[in-house]
Amino acid sequence: MCAIDSRSPWKLGVLFSDTGPTAIIERSQKCGVLLAIHEINAAGGVAGRMVEPVLCDPGSVPSEYGRMAEKLIVEDHVRVLIGCYKSSARKEVLPVVERRNALFFYPTLYEGFEYSPNVIYGGACPNQNSVPLASYLLENYGNRFYFVGSDYIYPRESNRVMRNILRQGGGEVLGEVYLPFDGGPEMFGPVLADIAEKKPDVIFSTVVGEMTVAFYRAYHAAGHDALKVPIASLTTNEAEIGRIGAEAAAGNITAAPYFRSIGGEANRRFLENYERQFGKEIMATSCAEAAYFQTRMFAAALSKVGRLDTDLLRECLLGSTWDAPQGQVKIDPDNNHTYLHSRIARVDSHGEFIVQREVVRAVKPDPYLVTPDLNDRRLRLRKTAKS
Repeated sequence: MCAIDSRSPWKLGVLFSDTGPTAIIERSQKCGVLLAIHEINAAGGVAGRMVEPVLCDPGSVPSEYGRMAEKLIVEDHVRVLIGCYKSSARKEVLPVVERRNALFFYPTLYEGFEYSPNVIYGGACPNQNSVPLASYLLENYGNRFYFVGSDYIYPRESNRVMRNILRQGGGEVLGEVYLPFDGGPEMFGPVLADIAEKKPDVIFSTVVGEMTVAFYRAYHAAGHDALKVPIASLTTNEAEIGRIGAEAAAGNITAAPYFRSIGGEANRRFLENYERQFGKEIMATSCAEAAYFQTRMFAAALSKVGRLDTDLLRECLLGSTWDAPQGQVKIDPDNNHTYLHSRIARVDSHGEFIVQREVVRAVKPDPYLVTPDLNDRRLRLRKTAKS
């Protein structure tokens, strides 16, 4: 707990990488945090005190996130942190915040099957993205899937979950391949040859970071038509599509709570302010949007509690709502995860995600997939565009 000092700013530890293979996403997440802080401070801060980001660059190295989290808490006296993209990085931070009783905001989709009283989970868990994506793909493309992923916790666990969901719907997995982060574009050659031989209906990709750009480009260069056999993902977003290029990206599919192309006044303001602060080079992404609304929700709770006390902040946050760019979100008091909107979008010929299906209201998080039902009416997607 930190005593109130009216002269000093509130500190928020920010653990996102500016360098390394996942920086392509994490830079947008950092921007989401910094935009929220800018807006909070421009409105007078919290209880008259500014919010100060304490920035770290873990370099996309999982162990560095844990080391830097320890430093932030012990040396910089930070009690609240936000950060991490990869699950392996989150797993390094988790024991640190639990041991030190700090509060950690995690604004990234993940594989589920986790709970910590010290973490507020702001990204989608499997029932909010994997289940509706599987249902959409089975309905529109077919039941023969091929899995390609980066080699770490999230892809392997996400594929395990997706395999179980597909089994429910009569789907089958023809191949499952994991690739190292330090490989070059040439490593996709054997994978693409196997895909050409096995002829799946859909490629389910859990490839992340810079590898995503290389994979999508290689898939297109090898002559595959994404309009017929798409790469479907939970992670590929606007930042990566911008690097891939419209020609190679067109036709591919992502499931996420947020896309910058959605309507609504809250999203319009978010995008205008984001571009004003950071220009067009670092695109707003679903992970940036989650980092943004989590920072705003932290500040709202802090204004009520008046101190950086983990237990009081958590109690205030649980059950709280926010009108986020994606729509209203809510922190579930049952599990510290967040009610989020589920959307399926396809990249058009201009390189923009166009939403094809979406739920009517935010979906209650079910991180342990207690009810992994493909026909769950709560996850029924309504059509929003021609598929």
